[in-house]
Amino acid sequence: MNNSKTKKQIFLEGIKDGFPIGLGYFAVAFSLGILARKAGLNPVQGFINSFLNHASAGEYAVYTVIKEGATFLEMAIMTLVVNARYLLMSTALSQKFDTKTSIFQRILVGFGVTDEIFAITIKRPGFVEPLYNHGAFLIAAPCWAMGTALGIIAGELMPVRIVSALSVALYGMFLACIMPEARKHNIVAALIIVSFILSYIANRAAIFSGISSGTKTIILTVVIASAAAILFPHPEVEDDD
Repeated sequence: MNNSKTKKQIFLEGIKDGFPIGLGYFAVAFSLGILARKAGLNPVQGFINSFLNHASAGEYAVYTVIKEGATFLEMAIMTLVVNARYLLMSTALSQKFDTKTSIFQRILVGFGVTDEIFAITIKRPGFVEPLYNHGAFLIAAPCWAMGTALGIIAGELMPVRIVSALSVALYGMFLACIMPEARKHNIVAALIIVSFILSYIANRAAIFSGISSGTKTIILTVVIASAAAILFPHPEVEDDD
């Protein structure tokens, strides 16, 4: 821990670094709000859900299964599966805490972990100072939640055709997330194609007609991710030290 900085300075650094993240979150969440509106959520429900669920993929999955009439159990399992990577991020961050950091502070940091906040935190030298994370989260989370709420409001005010057009932007966002990795790694590209094909088959084949869309998504996510991890394990990186 860098004792040359006061707690206030560290907190303000978190706010400063969290501001551009918040702006990006707002734009993405606005598109998610359009989908949330189509799933039947009102602005208050969308705001609360986004404040408690800080992942675009997780929210997309939740709104999708809500729209399909999935059960609470299916929603919970789908959210757990899609957001499982945050367990690994939280574990990595826990190794950077000072031993004197309280459990309560650790839980608060874990609650506010996102891909971007994890990235700016893990690169900081020395021990993780919880106040830095709190500052970044204080800016990023409200922007994320407010973007969803305003997206729902916009979806309620705009004509149906415009809402449908804007909802396409969400699919563009996910393509923008997966295509860079697909271009760099042939295995990832192949797995994406396999996922599309299996998803199409699961939705069209009569044998799967008795299974809800939410359960199909859960099964496909677990099966494809597990098979990829077993068949194509990530190579271990040797420590240079």
